Amino acid sequence: MKETYRLAGRTVEIRSRFSAVHVLCRDYRAEGMPDFSVETDAADIALEREKSAREDALAGVPPRRFSDGYLESLAICRRIAERLLDYDTVLFHGSCVAVDGIGYLFTAKSGTGKSTHTRLWREMLGSRAMMVNDDKPLIRMTEEGATIYGTPWDGKHRLSTNLAVPLQAVCLLERAEENAIRPVTKREAYPMLLQQVYRPMDPAALAKTLTVLDRLAGQVSLWRLGCNKEPEAARVAYEAMKGSKP
Repeated sequence: MKETYRLAGRTVEIRSRFSAVHVLCRDYRAEGMPDFSVETDAADIALEREKSAREDALAGVPPRRFSDGYLESLAICRRIAERLLDYDTVLFHGSCVAVDGIGYLFTAKSGTGKSTHTRLWREMLGSRAMMVNDDKPLIRMTEEGATIYGTPWDGKHRLSTNLAVPLQAVCLLERAEENAIRPVTKREAYPMLLQQVYRPMDPAALAKTLTVLDRLAGQVSLWRLGCNKEPEAARVAYEAMKGSKP
């Protein structure tokens, strides 16, 4: 099976064994000559199954059972991320909300509350706020700065929009009793940014990833937010970041 999609400003042909990835990507269908093609094989699916089993073992939970089609969609995502490095684009783990057409990306370890926090932004700002992606957005670096894109790989809440917006700020999220936010340096933020970006196994691709990540950390404002789950958390974060500069 094959279809063509538009992701992070590039036209991508996806060749698959199963239909699941095409159902997932249906809102991103496009026409025209692809910039590149990706496909998977049985070994890719087996690798995804092994990764899932290792994660479950580390978490101390029973192994989850996923269909081959779902696992193939994850493998396709990784393949696309690796090819997009040629276009100064990285896949990032985080929840991004756009306000008045400007993107704000929150990142943290899984379970910290990224989705809860961006929901508070949407509740506070109403129609001014729109989810870009709640799990795996793509970020492209250019001379003008960073642009963040929605993708079909949008987490368990299935929150994303097929759009692109300038990325103004990246915020490292932490749980706290009281809401407090402060700017952080590139050096302070880098360990978490490195943990949350998709890192290919190939050394050359990893080197490209680090180059793009270094540019990202230098061209957006960086913040650390300690927050609870009250609506005030969104107000504190937005008021600090809305006029920020790198």
